[in-house]
Amino acid sequence: MVGVDFFGNFDLASAAIWLFWLFFAGLVYYLQTENMREGYELEDDDGNIAPNQGPFPLPKDKTFNLPHSRGSLTVPSGARGDRSDLALARTSKAAGSPFVPTGDPMIDGVGPASWAPRRDVPELDGHGHIKIKPMSMLPDFAHTAGHDPRGKVVVSGDGEVIGRVTDMWIDVPEAMVRFLTLDLNPEGTGKTRLIPMNMCRVKSDRIVVRSLFAHNFEGIPTIKAADQVTLLEEEKIMAYYAGGTLYASEARLEPQL
Repeated sequence: MVGVDFFGNFDLASAAIWLFWLFFAGLVYYLQTENMREGYELEDDDGNIAPNQGPFPLPKDKTFNLPHSRGSLTVPSGARGDRSDLALARTSKAAGSPFVPTGDPMIDGVGPASWAPRRDVPELDGHGHIKIKPMSMLPDFAHTAGHDPRGKVVVSGDGEVIGRVTDMWIDVPEAMVRFLTLDLNPEGTGKTRLIPMNMCRVKSDRIVVRSLFAHNFEGIPTIKAADQVTLLEEEKIMAYYAGGTLYASEARLEPQL
């Protein structure tokens, strides 16, 4: 019989292992090329195209259909998405030498204060509603436990009283506080900034922000709307506070023992 003769002389085990290796090689190729949608083509420290781009080619353009009527997004091949003209300078001509800021690093957004160019739209939940909103605009939310930060003074890393907390920003589906609204004058001037909740400590009588000093608070990035914060605005605000851990004062730039 044909079936008996064929399989009698055919090594099924060898065929199975070769099919596995072909599948595995294809999987590695697919995953590696998909991984190259951001950050490629590679560049050297001077911003020139690096000579060794690796054995894998750039992937083809891919279009994502965004939910909640936000249109579509095409990710082109070779689109790095990085910020250009950063205020940094190399300390040496040797490859791999560190860079130092050439301006105000917290304003320029470099080093620990760096941020990524995320979309300038608010984050949405699974139902298409804005996730993060001020608690004053959420009648269904109330503070029930712990120290209520509203009304407490804000103290900077150098011990200065900066202002007073007037509101909390809630991640609605997660029921978590993400930001505090800071009025930069304890008496109330209307000039407000946001404080990331994970960059402050809520005490019984005050809010402590250790990463920033008094003179840094005016430079905190602002938001365009009073009732929402975009992904890009979140990114810049968080980067500013994080950058203050090193750049808030000259003393923090020195070696710490």
